[in-house]
Amino acid sequence: MRIKTTKNTKTWKRASVITLVLTLLWGMGQAHTSPDASAAPLTATCGTGDHGLTSDLKKGSGVEGQQLQFTDIDFLNQTTGRAAGKGFLIGTSNAGCTWQSIYTGQWQFEQLNFPNNVTGYALAGVKGSSLTYLIRTDDGGSHWKRLSTPGVPPFKRIDFSDKNNGYGYSYNGAYRTTNGGVTWSKMNTPANTRAATFNTDKLGYAVVVVPGTGYKIEKTSNGGKSWNTALQVKSGTWNGADLYANGSQVWAILYGDAGMSQQSYSLYASGDQGESWRQVFAQSTAGAGPAPGASQEGKGSGPANPGGHPGNMALIGNQTAYLSAGSPATDKVGIGRSFDGGSTWKNIDLKMAGYRARISFPTTKIGWLVVTSKSRPAVYETTDGGITWSAKILFHSEQN
Repeated sequence: MRIKTTKNTKTWKRASVITLVLTLLWGMGQAHTSPDASAAPLTATCGTGDHGLTSDLKKGSGVEGQQLQFTDIDFLNQTTGRAAGKGFLIGTSNAGCTWQSIYTGQWQFEQLNFPNNVTGYALAGVKGSSLTYLIRTDDGGSHWKRLSTPGVPPFKRIDFSDKNNGYGYSYNGAYRTTNGGVTWSKMNTPANTRAATFNTDKLGYAVVVVPGTGYKIEKTSNGGKSWNTALQVKSGTWNGADLYANGSQVWAILYGDAGMSQQSYSLYASGDQGESWRQVFAQSTAGAGPAPGASQEGKGSGPANPGGHPGNMALIGNQTAYLSAGSPATDKVGIGRSFDGGSTWKNIDLKMAGYRARISFPTTKIGWLVVTSKSRPAVYETTDGGITWSAKILFHSEQN
């Protein structure tokens, strides 16, 4: 905590932190022992308002007079998870029925990654700076320590399988740690890499730019010692990519141009560890031009159209994938999904206002979404694969 308190207040806050961690741990244990743990009992405090947190979160994060904003969400199971924003972190252990403040302070969270309920990692910045740092917590998120990463470029995504082993992905490379982020080793990736992801220390994938031609997706089965081209995609522009992998499925987002608040991009999927690929859709737009791999306007579109910008993907098992998106031009969010490795795809426009969204799906049908909005930032839950959503915490603009 970074706000001044009296001795009695400090004692109360330490007790609250201990209570919260124990509550979250209890919730996690219940989820493992009871298959119906997601059906948290309703209480008088279970609702969709701000759970009485607005004032304290604003004061602690130093954004009095401004709207609180969510930036990411991470759920361990059906009941226990955390939502983060600019200068704050909150948590629930009963599927969003009640929420508690875990942290307020300087860190402006961009991505959360909790491999367990105690140790967690995040990418975060500080107010007034464009730099992003890797930080770690060992008490469930109440306190954070910046990890020194000399010689390593800023990460744009992190992925930890447990408290010690993880990967960090920069704009053009991949790094691995086996000691909780204390030291990092660079993974060998092809020249002109613009995105990479590793399933294991041996199996990995990379998106490579081929100037004048487009993109290639390459695969390694020996930890990067050698790479083989799995797919080539023609494109007149090459503005980066995102890669996601889980089990046997691999997904690649290839970006074209952006313009007039619109984004052109294509989504490709593989269900057999990158051996064969299919184009799920190619979102070409009037303002941003053709998408990679699109010979003409059309070939489908992503969620939150027109002009939707992709957020993050959540992959579950070997078949299920979700993609979040937001449209700054139309102030709406949406998700897309596939239950068959990309053979079929369904876009779902959501009814809440917002211009950015991120998701976390602990199971095939149960998932969570945070919406960044000028007027109604909120956390929502779905139990039917994204068709319907219910608000679990909502910060109204009139509470500024």
